[in-house]
Amino acid sequence: MDLNPPAGSEISISHDGIEPTIIIRAKRNASRYFGGAFLVCWLGLWAMGFKSAASELMAGKAAPFLIFWLAAWTIGGFFAALTAYRIFRPSAPETLQLKRGSIAYDSGTPPPEFNTYGRNKSRQDAWKSLFARRTRADLDRQELQTLRLRETDTGNRLTIDMGANRLELASQASEVEREWLARLLAKRYGLTQVLSDNAS
Repeated sequence: MDLNPPAGSEISISHDGIEPTIIIRAKRNASRYFGGAFLVCWLGLWAMGFKSAASELMAGKAAPFLIFWLAAWTIGGFFAALTAYRIFRPSAPETLQLKRGSIAYDSGTPPPEFNTYGRNKSRQDAWKSLFARRTRADLDRQELQTLRLRETDTGNRLTIDMGANRLELASQASEVEREWLARLLAKRYGLTQVLSDNAS
């Protein structure tokens, strides 16, 4: 079985264990750090505004509008701090360990995506990437039967159904890399319905 990713791909194969592990690293995007730097500066100003409003509130001089403003300001600061944390937090790659009858899947922790122009991603996907949760699962034979390469208006998606949830695999990979991965998994696990008519 050919385990070689397409030419120019950043996908790598680790043979450290008994089974090979496919490693899909997140796309590098240095521009996100500019947004992170802006948020750090903004949080400095946020802290000064919060301190000023809180001191008036504690002194009993706060107008009703200031109480509302302080509540909104606190929520805004929370989201800004969370976004800055997600921007600067190191990302972990997505991995698929190819076992004999299953796949040990780890979604990793990709960085948030803000500039989705030209990346076949919607604004909703960018918002979801900010609150992405790491998923680890052992995908058994029954779940592997639901693996599909789906053609959509924004490009292809490689999905697998895990109970009532649909996981998107290799979301950080290119369309060509997802097609390669779909064919590889179909061949290794004897899956016949993976590729849609448009992707074959």
